[in-house]
Amino acid sequence: MNSLKHNDEGFTGLEAAIVLIAFVVVAAVFSYVVLGAGFFTTQKAQESVHTGVQQATSALEPSGPVTVRAKTTDTVDNVSFYLQLAAGGAPVDMGTISYTVSTNDRVSTYNSTVVNLVILNPVTPGNSLEPREMAFVTIPLGVAVGGNAEWSNTELTVNDKFIVEVKPSIGAALPISRTMPLGMTPLTYYEVF
Repeated sequence: MNSLKHNDEGFTGLEAAIVLIAFVVVAAVFSYVVLGAGFFTTQKAQESVHTGVQQATSALEPSGPVTVRAKTTDTVDNVSFYLQLAAGGAPVDMGTISYTVSTNDRVSTYNSTVVNLVILNPVTPGNSLEPREMAFVTIPLGVAVGGNAEWSNTELTVNDKFIVEVKPSIGAALPISRTMPLGMTPLTYYEVF
């Protein structure tokens, strides 16, 4: 009669081994997913840091005075200023920069084909602004750009505040805010503050 008795003691060890293997497999899959997500997050954080460093190191800064040339006794026909790289900055392609001149009444954007650009003491040929170089930029205000009408005589006149924004393709825009002089003589250059 003992031989017909049902005995489950042998299966308990086998069931425990199967459950243990299932737990190990589930834990391995879970840890793979968690590690994969961690590696993905680390990679995205690293890309963000590299992009931030690239944008911060390619910044431009003004160097020297900002001048305007009087067209009449109360209007100007161009704005000129010097640019250089910020300390530790990466080279900037000056051909990809756009310039926005704005007052309370008007905003006009000029691209590099309209703006007169001279790189002083170039280290390498081309339009790339390198360390130890300086760029002299002249924006002609009376030029029609992309269908924009010319600046009228009343839009940038004596005692007006204006902002020139230098917008490189990579990096932050550089705002240069100045105020027009109180009176001018035609065809004379004035430093503005």
